Amino acid sequence: MKILVCISKSPDTTSKIAFTDGNSKFDENGVQYIINPYDEWYALVRALELKEANGGSVSVITVGTAPDDAIIRKALAIGADDATRIDAEATDAYFVAMQIANYAKENAFDLVMTGKETINYNGSQVGGMIAEAMGLPFVSLASKMDVAGSTATLETEIVGGIQTVEVELPAVISCAKGMAEQRIPNMRGIMAARTKPLNVVAASSVDVLTSFESYTLPDAKTTCKMIDPENMDELVKLLHQEAKVI
Repeated sequence: MKILVCISKSPDTTSKIAFTDGNSKFDENGVQYIINPYDEWYALVRALELKEANGGSVSVITVGTAPDDAIIRKALAIGADDATRIDAEATDAYFVAMQIANYAKENAFDLVMTGKETINYNGSQVGGMIAEAMGLPFVSLASKMDVAGSTATLETEIVGGIQTVEVELPAVISCAKGMAEQRIPNMRGIMAARTKPLNVVAASSVDVLTSFESYTLPDAKTTCKMIDPENMDELVKLLHQEAKVI
């Protein structure tokens, strides 16, 4: 089975977020990037488990520039067989999805996997766009997946329970919590990653449909007021006059 895992970079959760150029651009100075956790922990690790159980190969792909190679190398250290970087700035979800879809079409993968979303944009768009562009079935937010032959059986959470679906491969799957557990690369994997193929390919011609006009930070958190549990009148007053929720 030939699996393609889509990965993207995200700022480490401890990074200080700031903007520049009149709040129109993310300030990358001093920011430490990591593999988007949903791509790494759920999609990549489950792909490796499927390879270990059924044989085949796991490739990773990202849309990015040369500084992103370090991110890709970590995916190779975790266990991916090879990696591809499409040499372009990841401008928006549509551009990224079309680049990956064009590459995947040319290389005949049995399974394309993504994380459910990125932790910096939370768009959850790329997987569905890839599937549409490739004309493949798409299952989103899958929390469990098993593959037997050319059939994948998946579980997704729905209101009030769990839904089990079957899909014929090839297919595109976005992976959510429960799909797999995080793997930490060991020294052997880190050393092996240095010699694994990291291919850089030119971007295909795709329109950029969106642009970012400005960014704003969320409001600073306010202090927490403690109310005596016996003083319900004070609680109601604050909820009405300050929080304005009643």
